[in-house]
Amino acid sequence: MTTMAEYPVVRPGIFTAGENPHLLGGYCSQCGTHHFPAPEICPGCFGKVEEVNLGSRATLYSITTIRIKPPFGLPKPYRVGYVDLLRVPLRIFTLLDPDQDQQLSIGQELQLKVARLGVNAEGVPCLRPYFIAAKAQEM
Repeated sequence: MTTMAEYPVVRPGIFTAGENPHLLGGYCSQCGTHHFPAPEICPGCFGKVEEVNLGSRATLYSITTIRIKPPFGLPKPYRVGYVDLLRVPLRIFTLLDPDQDQQLSIGQELQLKVARLGVNAEGVPCLRPYFIAAKAQEM
């Protein structure tokens, strides 16, 4: 049986894996801006950006289903959308649960999940972050 630890991450430095995954991003204390993914320097003020935990919960802002041939071995069709992170004031573009075709709706609370999904640039199966519907008992 293969475990999650045996797969590479799609891109180092954007999330933590394990039992309680969360997104990693940046924060510029000079202008007070959060970023995802974290840039080396703030594109707004050129200040120093420090790595921060962006959390694992979000609210769905928009959603769409992509039905053309997907990149990187993603399922067909696959879903993407914008989510508003709950821990910090930041809206990000992200993958959404490919198995929850009609179960997601605007304004719904979501939970980050990290699992094997697609392949990386080298064609190797990899871990990728995406959001799923939060369970009622977790809210």
